[in-house]
Amino acid sequence: MAANQTPEQQARDRIDAMLLAAGWLVQTQKQLNLQAGLGVAVTEVQTDAGIADYVLFINAKPVGVIEAKREEEGQHLTQVEEQSASYAQGTIKHLKHQSLPFVYESTGALTRFTDYRDPKPRSRPVFHFHRPDTLAEWLGQASTLRKRLQHIPALSPENLRPAQLRAIVNVEQSFKENRPRALIQMATGAGKTFTACTFVYRLLRYADAKRVLFLVDTKNLGEQAEQEFLKFQPNDDNRKFTELYNVQRLRSSYIASDSQVCISTIQRLYSILKGEELDEALEQDNPHEASTAWQKQAPLPLEYTPKNPIEQFDFIIIDECHRSIYNLWRQVLEYYDAFLIGLTATPDQRTFGFFNQNVVSEYSFEESVADGVNVPYDVFLIETEITQQGATLKANQLIEKREKLSRKKRWEHLDDELNYKPSALDKEVVNPSTIRAIIQTVKRSLPQIFPDRFDAKGEFEVPKTLIFAKTDSHANDIIDLVREEFAEGNDFCKKITYQAEEDPKSVLNRFRNSWNPRMAVTVDMIATGTDVKPLEVLLFMRDVKSSNYFEQMKGRGTRSISFDDLQKVSQTAKHTKTHFVIMDAVGATKSRKTASRSLERKPTTPLKDLLTAVAFGNTEEDLLTTLANRLMRLNRQLQADEHAQVVELSAGQSLTQLIKQLLNAYDPDVLEARTQAILAQLPTADGVEADAKAQAQEALAQEAVQPFNAQLNTFLVQVQQVHEQVIDRVNQDTVTFANWDKTKTDNARQVVQAFEAFLLAHRDEITALQIFYNQPYRRREVTFAMVKVLLALLKREKPLLSPHYVWEAYVQLDQVQVATPEQELVALVSLLRRVTGLDGVLMPFGEQVNRNFQRWILQQNAGQHNKFSVEQVEWLRMLRDHVASSFHVEVDDLDYTPFDGLGGRGRMYQLFGEEMVAVMDELNEVLVA
Repeated sequence: MAANQTPEQQARDRIDAMLLAAGWLVQTQKQLNLQAGLGVAVTEVQTDAGIADYVLFINAKPVGVIEAKREEEGQHLTQVEEQSASYAQGTIKHLKHQSLPFVYESTGALTRFTDYRDPKPRSRPVFHFHRPDTLAEWLGQASTLRKRLQHIPALSPENLRPAQLRAIVNVEQSFKENRPRALIQMATGAGKTFTACTFVYRLLRYADAKRVLFLVDTKNLGEQAEQEFLKFQPNDDNRKFTELYNVQRLRSSYIASDSQVCISTIQRLYSILKGEELDEALEQDNPHEASTAWQKQAPLPLEYTPKNPIEQFDFIIIDECHRSIYNLWRQVLEYYDAFLIGLTATPDQRTFGFFNQNVVSEYSFEESVADGVNVPYDVFLIETEITQQGATLKANQLIEKREKLSRKKRWEHLDDELNYKPSALDKEVVNPSTIRAIIQTVKRSLPQIFPDRFDAKGEFEVPKTLIFAKTDSHANDIIDLVREEFAEGNDFCKKITYQAEEDPKSVLNRFRNSWNPRMAVTVDMIATGTDVKPLEVLLFMRDVKSSNYFEQMKGRGTRSISFDDLQKVSQTAKHTKTHFVIMDAVGATKSRKTASRSLERKPTTPLKDLLTAVAFGNTEEDLLTTLANRLMRLNRQLQADEHAQVVELSAGQSLTQLIKQLLNAYDPDVLEARTQAILAQLPTADGVEADAKAQAQEALAQEAVQPFNAQLNTFLVQVQQVHEQVIDRVNQDTVTFANWDKTKTDNARQVVQAFEAFLLAHRDEITALQIFYNQPYRRREVTFAMVKVLLALLKREKPLLSPHYVWEAYVQLDQVQVATPEQELVALVSLLRRVTGLDGVLMPFGEQVNRNFQRWILQQNAGQHNKFSVEQVEWLRMLRDHVASSFHVEVDDLDYTPFDGLGGRGRMYQLFGEEMVAVMDELNEVLVA
């Protein structure tokens, strides 16, 4: 573009280039030749509504207009829709024609598009212009896609779980409302892919969608999705999906023109749009977790590629969308003019934001457990001295070193003492005795956890166990020691990673369907999305930073399985899988990142005692949740006549109904619905909502416990004794702790949660909280008096949440060694910084102030100013100390101790002159940053 062009001319040049790239011919009226090609864009065309910047012709007939604006007008494009629509509805000079359906507004950088044949036409942003052959194809159709979506027939519930039915109905309603993005949140194991196959089939058959893209982020997930489509058979047709429609899993840049469903990794799709080929090895790792070399490069922005026009897909389904829609990948999704549907079990705030808060269906882990779709879990902790505290290698000690890949060994003397932390284990430092101690504990504990898994010869059958390792090298160490400690051969324990010498798919298939291997070790290949229903034990020997990833890893064990299918691979099983066990050897479950807690809150309390507590009127949340968890297991073991007796003794309610009522008693959504129902019957008044909520909570709890009469409780205890044996949970040998998780940090976590909830509840009425939460740039204004108001309210409403008490809770959770400040107000400010995210871990406010002061002093000395004098530095330090104890310093403070003893404001003015107030203001800002 020429430098002397006007912004309008520059926009026209960009638009011309875009049209040419999309296959349009661009002509002026002087060059007019509508027969020159399928699609011709003619500039400056006179209509009875004015001059249209561009009129689009297909086969010499006008079909649309483009209203061009300079780039600075991008934010106002929706405001010119009326203008562009008037051109489309007007009449072109010398022509007779109907209103033109296709309307664009564009700056060349931003473009919006409206198809006025749609029901309730609505403009939408598009990456580029559509191709002429696409518009010709659309004109040849009796109705638009969005109109066809209005007439999708009702869905039959046959072969669908309630959650799947709800998700499909709601996502189709979202399509009918022309919502561009929709999110389906469905617990791992609840059948997300089957749900997607169902609505994809309906879109292809009943809405005549041209092509659907199923997007994943690992090759493994792509292969699984392909298998789901291959075996999917719709309710209303006897043929398989692949007999009706072509499914292509992309292995290169070629996208077949006759493929109705394409399956691709997002990495491959990005490469396709960049015009590059992709090494399949780069599809093996989840790019959101992995740190592959190509990902570290700055992502190049996508440009339009004619081989892959924006209309290539009508719908894009993003599997595991919580990790596939950020940074580099977002532009891939926004390239296409398509509906976006996200599938995930673990959305976060970014996920909700990307999908415009349009969550069409939510199905939590707890709901899936209550419905019998998934099974709950218990946590068994294993702690050793070294995994908790690390260890030391002394100087001059002869040590072994080993190359990670070749595993070649050499020996050398250690020059300096090496102190290594637990986080260095199996990365920088390998301690075979630590791995051995954990494996020995697992071997010793499994018979106690599963006491009914002995065969006729008295030999214990190890449940199917998946071990998460940190690295491939770590996996090899684990496998060697598992085989040795369990006294088994090669087939007993196998590695399933992309780097495994054996075909990982073959090993995974045997692990899923055959007796051997009993144990499998993986790094990440089956961490997410892989269905291994017989799994009953997950052994974590690696921690995970991402809460979503950790939830997905836990999801490997949640799958339910029939008794017959379980017995095929675990022959000593006496009943179907009722739960799974997380054996945590690295503290993975104790991190706050875990979104879904184990339902078992009282693991050592017998069922009889739980039922007795309920009978005496105890309705605490932990009690009801734990009782629900126990009854879920029992529910899977009962015979038909025993289920019938439960119904009889509970006055007509099944055990499943009893379980749901126990969980509903403290379900926020159920509570809100009941509260609103009560409010509808009450006159409006102050405090009535709180009373209604309390009344609803009490009613739900009483409804949950009411059926548990003496006869039912006695029967449940007796029937449990028939089906379940007592588990002896012990801590032995070289480990420091090996037992069921008694949640050492539960109290601390509850304190922290209560404290955070209190702050959130008062964030808009306390000035200090308003600043910390909503206006962090004003932290310099926070005064001693402001924090004192918050402390007074805290002591009045939540006396147990004293700052020192909450401080100790954070010390435990953050695992930091910091002394409790003497002043409650100083502790409170540190806690505010921790809660609002200013500090990643708990840090004394005075320490943070001192760090900021040192940094500021260095900057001042390194800048253009002369170095401060000795007396100036002494005054600056007094100001620092005052901020550390009082959070803010003002000129009036100079009249008091300690400043007044050294001359007060007068002396400071002599030292700093006109800069005195500016220096104080700057310190107020930088010291609390």
